[in-house]
Amino acid sequence: MSTEEVAANEGRVAFVAARWHADLLESCRSEFIAESGRLGTPESEIDLFEVAGAFELPLTAKRLAQSGRYRAVVCSGLVVDGGIYRHEFVAAAVIDGLMAVQLETEVPVISAVLTPQSFHEHETHHEFFAEHLRTKGREAAQACSGTVAALAALPG
Repeated sequence: MSTEEVAANEGRVAFVAARWHADLLESCRSEFIAESGRLGTPESEIDLFEVAGAFELPLTAKRLAQSGRYRAVVCSGLVVDGGIYRHEFVAAAVIDGLMAVQLETEVPVISAVLTPQSFHEHETHHEFFAEHLRTKGREAAQACSGTVAALAALPG
């Protein structure tokens, strides 16, 4: 194993999920854990956290990143347009907040936060977003693994 691969595997991974739409976000979490295992990070190295909603993700991510315990923080949430104007503000605040955390702490923050323009509580949308979040879970694991390894290979 190269020095970069060893450095990339040091520390734990934090996975933070919002409780709003927890039934859908569970598919993201389970796929993240499964794909991480395939990529070399066993479930025993992943700590799970929950927050009330997506708006609470950035602060929690920041505290976890600042702890020095995690090589990466992954956040999962769903900001839906419930027919009110605030959807766009919340979505922007969450995504901007997650980016600010990783730039400030230099700990990768991987976003598996969806901000769909239209979401309705019916079976078709539920099935569509559950499948989409499964895909996002796998992609988040791949992004996490790849980003940590790439950063470990950088000088300094």
